[in-house]
Amino acid sequence: MIVVTGATGNVGRALVRTLAAAGERVTATSRGVAQGDVPAGVLARRADLTDVAGLRPVFDGADALFLQSGGPSARLLPTAALLEAAAAGGVKRVVLLSSQGVATRPDSVSHGGVARAVEEAVRASGLEWTILRPGGFASNSYAWAESVRTARTVAAPFGDTGLPVVDPDDIADVAAVALRAGEHGGRIYELTGPALVTPRQQAAAIGSALGEPVRFVEQSRAQALAVLTRFMPEPVAETTLSILGEPNAAERRVGADVERVLGRPAGSYEEWARRNAPAFR
Repeated sequence: MIVVTGATGNVGRALVRTLAAAGERVTATSRGVAQGDVPAGVLARRADLTDVAGLRPVFDGADALFLQSGGPSARLLPTAALLEAAAAGGVKRVVLLSSQGVATRPDSVSHGGVARAVEEAVRASGLEWTILRPGGFASNSYAWAESVRTARTVAAPFGDTGLPVVDPDDIADVAAVALRAGEHGGRIYELTGPALVTPRQQAAAIGSALGEPVRFVEQSRAQALAVLTRFMPEPVAETTLSILGEPNAAERRVGADVERVLGRPAGSYEEWARRNAPAFR
């Protein structure tokens, strides 16, 4: 059995679907998951990653674990204790969804330091491990869904700065392979999309998927910071804007690991936009 944490998120939901379609026994867990959120045959169990005692029954009988670390909020995660509980339940293999920031922003507490601490706990756990380090997600574009629906407008900073954003379904597919096959133990995979794409190009791709133009409005850094700090701490927002506006060479690099693991190219942002166009209608 495979336990998938963060099962209602952009990666976890796709991973549960992929594993279930492959015939795997899956337990999907998150704080708010319900049985109606998962495919037939998948067990939904509500649990909080900060509550190790509550997670112990979820791990019973499992042999593999997908650990969604929770990004900057992972500072609250009792990772070592959580992995001890997983091992006691039978888990032998863990695939961690970490962050590219561990390597590209090592001095940032929010993007590098917290995720690095989780990675270190996973490596010290005694379990077979695989670490996934994606950069920006294509699904971050859902933040524009309301403005696209109501005004066919995308507002974002740094309109012509490109990053190789990755399709969360590709992350899920890589995770599914690593969870099911032992040859990925001890590997760290950098997961990106196949090309640099700018916010202006993303707006155009959404418009193309909808069949009508979407106007791009460039925000100043200050305007973008005011928006981001509505739902994330200011240090996290500042580092996020630095990545979006002044990415370093590593953050702009198009990686080969998606294709290396899956045997097919990573999906493009345009493909993601077409598949998810209903969210913007």
